[in-house]
Amino acid sequence: MKKLLLFVLLAAAAGLIGWGVLRRNAPPTVGFARVHSETLISTLNTNGKAEPFEWRAVHAETKGMAGQVDVAEGRSVEQGAVMATLTDPSAKASLDAAEAKVSEAQANLASLESGPKPAELTEIDNGLARANVDLQQAERERATLERLATQQAATGAEVTAARDKVEQLHVQIAGLEKRRRTMPATAPDVAGARARLQDAQAALELVKRQAAQSEIRAPIGGVVYGLAIRPGAYLNPGDLVANIGLMNRLRVRVYIDEPELGRVAKQQPVTITWQALPGKQWQGVVEQMPTTIETLGSRQVGQVICMIENPGRELVPGTNVDALIRTAVVDRALAIPKETLHHDAAGDYVLLLKGDTLERRTVKTGVSSVTRIQVTDGLAEGDAVAMPSDTPLKGGDRVTPAAEAGK
Repeated sequence: MKKLLLFVLLAAAAGLIGWGVLRRNAPPTVGFARVHSETLISTLNTNGKAEPFEWRAVHAETKGMAGQVDVAEGRSVEQGAVMATLTDPSAKASLDAAEAKVSEAQANLASLESGPKPAELTEIDNGLARANVDLQQAERERATLERLATQQAATGAEVTAARDKVEQLHVQIAGLEKRRRTMPATAPDVAGARARLQDAQAALELVKRQAAQSEIRAPIGGVVYGLAIRPGAYLNPGDLVANIGLMNRLRVRVYIDEPELGRVAKQQPVTITWQALPGKQWQGVVEQMPTTIETLGSRQVGQVICMIENPGRELVPGTNVDALIRTAVVDRALAIPKETLHHDAAGDYVLLLKGDTLERRTVKTGVSSVTRIQVTDGLAEGDAVAMPSDTPLKGGDRVTPAAEAGK
């Protein structure tokens, strides 16, 4: 009985050893894919940034504090609409002074043209007396404000307005005194008075134009974006107020890595997506190729300009977008999965299945999609190529073909 048990155990061990040897020497099982023709669409994925097709930057033309801001981010405006109003106390004082000079010149001309009147001397004397009293009061107010300003208890604008008032009164007194001196003239210089009136009127028009610049108006109609001011903000000439753009069409600057630029051409279709609106797409075409190569982070890229239709105005300027450019479409292209293609110093090749043996076959490739690549030479429709395997493979290896990939 013991001899029989020992014999059974030895036989089982020998069987296991023989099965292991046979298994180790058995050809590996390898999946394969058939070469077949199809319409192959080659695409290039990258990123870009959207901006309006047509836009204008609006800048302040004069200094002042923003009072009322009549626009909001994303709102439409008509051309010429008031976007914001700037206030400047010194501008009001300058306007008052210019108007006073015009009034003085008009009165002087009228006096010279009509000749002296008995009551005019009394009127001038009374005017001088009132102006001198006002001047004394204005000088006291100016001195007080200047003292308060050094203690940060009064603003610069208040001090400027007080100084302008003193200057205006000096001008008024000088005018009255001059008029008083010229009253007895027997041959008034009417032509000179008219010239002085014209100068005063020209100066007034200039001040009015400068005051009008405090109203910031839209240079074009469109949608406001990049609004840079808020009520109470102080602006200097040239400061950005906002941008206005036409949003129904957008220009997208797409960044193409330098090695891929050869695949891109004008009029190729482009699809834009934005992560903020999943599932939404915008269609357009390549309009302009890059003229320079620039550094973008660790990349060397060219900026390809694409025109995108944006009828719903959902895509807004300044957004970072994803771009898919359709670089080629090939009908009846012989294609294989990208993972079946190998490359070494001798070039591109596949492992072609011949019965139960692999044959190294050199191939030439063409366009590619995300998962498949065109073979232009070296394979025929229906050929079977080996899929990647855990076992290293090479030409001449015997294999056990498994099911076709994708079946």
